[in-house]
Amino acid sequence: HFQASKSGVHKGQLNKPLVKGGFVATRISVTTLNLEIVRALAREGIPSIGMSPFSCGWITSERHISSADLSSVARAIDSGFTPVLHGDAVLDDIQECTILSGDVIISHLAAYSKPKYVVFLTDVYGVYDRPPTEPDAILLKEIAVAEDGSWSVIKPKLQNSIELTVAAHDTTGGMKTKISEAAMIAKLGIDVYIVKAATSHSLKALNGDLRSSIPDDWLGTVVRSSR
Repeated sequence: HFQASKSGVHKGQLNKPLVKGGFVATRISVTTLNLEIVRALAREGIPSIGMSPFSCGWITSERHISSADLSSVARAIDSGFTPVLHGDAVLDDIQECTILSGDVIISHLAAYSKPKYVVFLTDVYGVYDRPPTEPDAILLKEIAVAEDGSWSVIKPKLQNSIELTVAAHDTTGGMKTKISEAAMIAKLGIDVYIVKAATSHSLKALNGDLRSSIPDDWLGTVVRSSR
């Protein structure tokens, strides 16, 4: 969301030319990427359909989803298609516009469709106790979520506190938002796997191979209910 960060789209105020221009630039960027994903899936024989939250009428109120018509998503699935949604610039009832995170979208979809599990693909192996670029960063293998939404690290046992940072260009909260939304999904009794894309570890997660047991050599983070 470099365009959104530079123009302040996530803060609203569409009356400002910079924000309005950033809104358009952000949508061009995310829809272009979405098209590339759909093309890649189509090349693999997966009948996918790109669906933009803005075009499908998703609206927020102070950055929280206030309206989302999921009937088109459900119809696409029932018709044998794979819907491909994405983080998007959307209209907001209070601040006029904002950025709707893909993590928030998948949390909303999970509450609606109750999947067996959810996979978050990232550019690192999972959630770490500090920025993963630091030499002593520790991969958190399992996070348990309580009924009140609070979470704690089960594996490994940590001696120090956890430091979650957000990149300067990330207008949607980065890993903090990802864990928060993963916790919301886990509260529903749905396991969430946060794992690096294009690896054997992500393939195992996507195939559902981790549902019965998680191998010791699997690299990723599982977020699940403590119940």
